[in-house]
Amino acid sequence: MIGPEEFEDLYEHAPCAYVSLSLDGLITRTNKTFAAWAAIEREHLLGSRFRDCLNMASRIYFETHLFPLLRIQGFVNEVALEFSFGGGSKFPALVNVMERRNSDGSARSIQMTIFNATDRRRYEKELLAAHAAAQNAATEIHQLNGALQNRIADAETAHRRTEELLRQSQKMEVIGQLTGGIAHDFNNLIAGVTGSLELLERRLEQGRIDELSRYLSAARGAAKRAAVLTHRLLAFSRQQPLDALPTDVNRLLGDLEDMLRRSLGALVHLQVIGAVGLWTAVLDRNQLENAVLNLCINARDAMPRGGNITVETSNKWIDAQAGLERDMLPGQYVAVCVTDTGTGMTPEVLARAFDPFFTTKPSGLGTGLGLAMVHGFAQQAGGQVRIYTELGKGTTICIYLPRHRGPPEDIKPPVGTTGTWKALHAEIILIVDDEPTVRMTISEAMAEAGYHTVEAADGPTALKLVESSTRFDLLITDFGLPGGFTGRQLADAARLKREDLKVLFITGYAENAVIENGLLAPDSGVLTKPFSLDALTQAVSALLPD
Repeated sequence: MIGPEEFEDLYEHAPCAYVSLSLDGLITRTNKTFAAWAAIEREHLLGSRFRDCLNMASRIYFETHLFPLLRIQGFVNEVALEFSFGGGSKFPALVNVMERRNSDGSARSIQMTIFNATDRRRYEKELLAAHAAAQNAATEIHQLNGALQNRIADAETAHRRTEELLRQSQKMEVIGQLTGGIAHDFNNLIAGVTGSLELLERRLEQGRIDELSRYLSAARGAAKRAAVLTHRLLAFSRQQPLDALPTDVNRLLGDLEDMLRRSLGALVHLQVIGAVGLWTAVLDRNQLENAVLNLCINARDAMPRGGNITVETSNKWIDAQAGLERDMLPGQYVAVCVTDTGTGMTPEVLARAFDPFFTTKPSGLGTGLGLAMVHGFAQQAGGQVRIYTELGKGTTICIYLPRHRGPPEDIKPPVGTTGTWKALHAEIILIVDDEPTVRMTISEAMAEAGYHTVEAADGPTALKLVESSTRFDLLITDFGLPGGFTGRQLADAARLKREDLKVLFITGYAENAVIENGLLAPDSGVLTKPFSLDALTQAVSALLPD
């Protein structure tokens, strides 16, 4: 039980103020808490008017609203009032007011419970300030986010513009490389044509008309090979007219095998596997030969230390799901796949493998048109090309060609060309060039100048001749050769066998492509295609003086 003293102490020191008023609004009693808030002695508060403890706004509200409402309903809860005392003490408060009544129901006094709202008012102000700060921060963040998005959009636009400029720059660079490669091939052909015509003119002057048809045939052959070169460029653009015929692909690859072996060199083991019961396909035979040759050359280049290349045919049924995966129409196809044991492709290289002008080869050694031409040929034939690769293990590239329901047409056997051995006498010159017309014209010109010549079409053949018992005095070699050797590599290997061997490089590339570090090896010379036979004779005479 709480005694009177404890109850009195609770009343006096409660956390809220207790104030009793008479019916006319005078303070009749208060606890010490209210006196402390007012900073006025309690005796000075007693008998004063309660309204005088309020500021003007609260005083008006007290008299015009609170009091009338209290008279009507007998209580009013949580009324916000502002207290202001003469000594300068001020504080906000929440006030609960109720009337004390007699047993007959008449009003006896007014009781107030007052809660100091200073802390609450401060919290409210702080909350409002925090809310305003949060709104301002949100506005600033929104503005910054908008500015950031604009900067990102501008940066992306600039990045795309830069990428486009870079692509154009790279394309122009590779176009320059492509132009150099085409110029090299055409220079070879022009050299064959002009050389044949010069020899033709000389024979006419000498009255030796029995050999004229030979030079005319050589010039005509060079012109035909120029047409083949333009045909390849058209294949890249997918605009060449295809001579599509029903074809036995196994037989075509069998006829091509010997050329492939000569082109790939000794370090590559080639295997051609034809499927039993292979379907017939409608295709341009020359284009398929070029495509397979391109794929084999790329496979060889992916195996710098040598390896295995397999050319294999098979029948393929492509259903709807497989067609979606390979971007092909469902149906029956003849597949020609070239598999190597080379380096494989990274995902980045694979994604761009068919892009025109894209190449991973060193500058000057690739135009980036090989796979693009293969892709163009396959799609124009109604088929597709797909690559399956694993980094470090190798790559398989498959050409899918639509099946033809019918027998193949007869394939005419290809016409081959071989080099000519000259009778050995006095100074002997080894002539190495993959262009037969160039070899023939140089050989004829050298024979006419009194030299004796031996011809070779590629580096490995030439090296075997150097290692034979024939002692050569001069090596005339093209810089770009098939068979895994460049002209420089051939010359270096030959000089390991014959230290005193003189070398004359003939090239369709710029002269500085042959000269290493700006220096030409001793007892060497360079002649740029196309050249006159007189210029050739002079260059040879400079290396082999009488």
